[in-house]
Amino acid sequence: MIEFDGIQFNDLISGRVMDALAEHDPSLAELGHDQVPNRVSRPLFMSAIAQINGLPFLPKCAEFCESELLDACDPALLTRGGFTPLCIHGERLIVAISNPWSSLPDEYLPPRFPDLQIDKVVTLSSEISRAIERGSTMAGPNRSQLESINVEDMEDGLQDFDVTSEYEEPIAQLAATILATATKLRASDIHFKVEKESFYYSFRIDGDLGEKFEIPMKLKDRIDAFFLNLMKLATETRNTVPGISGRFTISYYHRPIDIRYERHRTYRGYHITMRLLDKSHINVKLGKGSLAFDDETLFEIERVMRIPAGIIVMSGPTGSGKSTTLNAMLRELNRPDVNILTLENPVEDEIAGVTHCDLKSPAEFKPMITSFMRSDPDIILMGEVRDKESAELAIEAAVTGHKVLTTIHTPRASQIIERFEQLGIERWKIAQTLKAACAQRLIKVLCCECKTPQKGINESDRRTFNLGEEWADVSLFSPRAGGCSECRQTGYSGRTAILEIIPITPRVSDQLSKGEISPYDLEMMVLKDGSLPNLRRSGLRLLADGQTDLQAISKTIDMTYSDE
Repeated sequence: MIEFDGIQFNDLISGRVMDALAEHDPSLAELGHDQVPNRVSRPLFMSAIAQINGLPFLPKCAEFCESELLDACDPALLTRGGFTPLCIHGERLIVAISNPWSSLPDEYLPPRFPDLQIDKVVTLSSEISRAIERGSTMAGPNRSQLESINVEDMEDGLQDFDVTSEYEEPIAQLAATILATATKLRASDIHFKVEKESFYYSFRIDGDLGEKFEIPMKLKDRIDAFFLNLMKLATETRNTVPGISGRFTISYYHRPIDIRYERHRTYRGYHITMRLLDKSHINVKLGKGSLAFDDETLFEIERVMRIPAGIIVMSGPTGSGKSTTLNAMLRELNRPDVNILTLENPVEDEIAGVTHCDLKSPAEFKPMITSFMRSDPDIILMGEVRDKESAELAIEAAVTGHKVLTTIHTPRASQIIERFEQLGIERWKIAQTLKAACAQRLIKVLCCECKTPQKGINESDRRTFNLGEEWADVSLFSPRAGGCSECRQTGYSGRTAILEIIPITPRVSDQLSKGEISPYDLEMMVLKDGSLPNLRRSGLRLLADGQTDLQAISKTIDMTYSDE
């Protein structure tokens, strides 16, 4: 049975899909059903779906969507149903679909377009979303409208701010446009910055901050107050504290998206960072999507998850996908006979059957974890080890027989041990309870539609990044200058995770406790063994496989030294 993009196909259809794929590329006939999501591109898979249904396949259709047709439809229903009207040709309504077996287009569209015959074309679900978004995009207030705004006190803000509605109040419309655009572009963060002579916002997409969009300086206080009102915080708060943390929810075509808000005072005004937690894209599984690890890494992760008790720590910088990986592990561990409790700020991924607890303030941490210990848990997820108190409570939970999953900020996996020591935990306690030290990074992936072939790596880069002479003639790929419409002219399309794992075996635990080896010695032991996942080796594997380029790897991983 094949599962692709969240849709399960029965054995009969799966067999027909495999036959269609083999017609295109005979080597694909050897693939197992479970390998299809990671080895077959979306365009190729959907073309096979179209073929077995006797329908044309149109991979690029968003540009053909006539926006006036969307006025007669509910964009939220079209998005959920995976279809959209494209255009009218004579007496025919051309409709793009992503699921040929769904009857919803045949039920929903005829009453809205009477006397028209429906003709279907198969396309990618991403193209349908793009077509709907293009037809429903809000332009937002123009510069002259913003300049004409009277700077005065605002009324109370909104809850569950609908960013796909239109607002008469220009500030509300501006905020809605910015948030809707960020969601559409799948940005992870929005930054607002006040500098000496400019006020602007920018989006972080695939790990990189993009273009700066300037806003009239006189609106900085109005926009600041608008977001505070969304969280029902008094505007006077910004003058009394150096930093403000908060949360609010937006609605994007009836899809709820959590916004985590951080504001700190600066010399010229303030800096706001808003993290977008789009739960429709966060529900990923190990081995799929951005967590499509290689077989070696998946095996080691599964072995780590079988540890009955102890601490599993995931390290990495902010935005490296640590929490996403731990939540994917929780999904694998989630069974009816296991009691799982999580303590997070905020709750990023709600899993059915798991008890999630949301910290409202740091003061709640100790009483909450104490209550956890009395709630008969088997597995505890702690959002982050930040201080001595949280580190001690994680150790205590592990000592009493619980499996604890948590995150911490360190550059390398071996430095997790040193970080716990810096927080005041004795080495022997760490050695006894830590079962796996992991480090994760997200590497940008080249756009498969426009990446260009490259012959080898030049001598300067080979010397800089300690690469052998064999890399001089390897066939690689690089991003095309200016990209294409599929990757929004960046040359990259999404990111994929790589992982480093250092298991703390009983022998290693004893050596660490006695001071016979240091964390660095342990890392070197693991590297010499060569069988465990390593950030540098995983990055080079992605490079050799044509999934990324050296620039993307070196920007994320320190490649200037060799592990050998």
